[in-house]
Amino acid sequence: MKQSSMYGQEELLAAVEKLAREASEKILGVYASDFDSAEKADRSPLTEADLLSHATITSGLARLTPDIPVLSEESGAIPYSERARWQRYWLVDPLDGTKEFIKKNGEFTVNIALIEEQRSVLGVVHVPVSGVTFFAARGLGAFKRDPGDGAVRRITTRKVDPTRIVVAGSRSHGGGALDDFARRLPGNVELISRGSSLKLCLVAEGEADIYPRFGLTSEWDTAAAQAIVEEAGGVVLDLSFEPLRYNAKEDILNPWFVVLGDTSFGWREPLLAAQASAAQANA
Repeated sequence: MKQSSMYGQEELLAAVEKLAREASEKILGVYASDFDSAEKADRSPLTEADLLSHATITSGLARLTPDIPVLSEESGAIPYSERARWQRYWLVDPLDGTKEFIKKNGEFTVNIALIEEQRSVLGVVHVPVSGVTFFAARGLGAFKRDPGDGAVRRITTRKVDPTRIVVAGSRSHGGGALDDFARRLPGNVELISRGSSLKLCLVAEGEADIYPRFGLTSEWDTAAAQAIVEEAGGVVLDLSFEPLRYNAKEDILNPWFVVLGDTSFGWREPLLAAQASAAQANA
């Protein structure tokens, strides 16, 4: 990973982690208020939380690395003709998990990633309600900081136990394809539901074996957690089994993808079968 002219790798990661916590405080101020918002409309509490987090992160990144552009979910459309020239940029989701925010279940995150040559090389995922932070940078490893005493531990993916496979799925976007995939696996299968990028972090810290996503997401939904998964020993692949890449095309939608902790297990056949079944059902 290239270093900023002002910051070394570890310093930059620590500064971004601090920035994510600052954005989290802005979100929690809104989250603690009484609101009833089912839509992300202008001036809704959800929009207010999004924009406060966005402003905190983008202004902070501008101070940290003024030479690196920022693409945030709240940035508005930046033409691909401009983005295509970026070899290095920040990719931000100021509040990932809007349905979880509205439901007040705490499973939403702040996601900040550094992209270099279409790959995520630094990622911070902070959970405002719990205070947990996941973070990683290329070559440094992946880590989890617990709230309270701020203890940090290194996290790694785990080897699959074929008698008990744990599958992570979306809290709000599950559906038949995930159940179909789980039925194709051997042994006892346990499904764990989480919101936002926490599903990828479950694989990164060895709490789940796989997270298949049979549905569209945006690049800012996955980039930060992908850096964490990869430094923890896992992979994030499209269903052609190629790593997810960023800023490689005009739209910012991800293809269907899978997060694997242990690539030596026979995932390919059940994944492709579930993909084909889902595609047929949606045809």
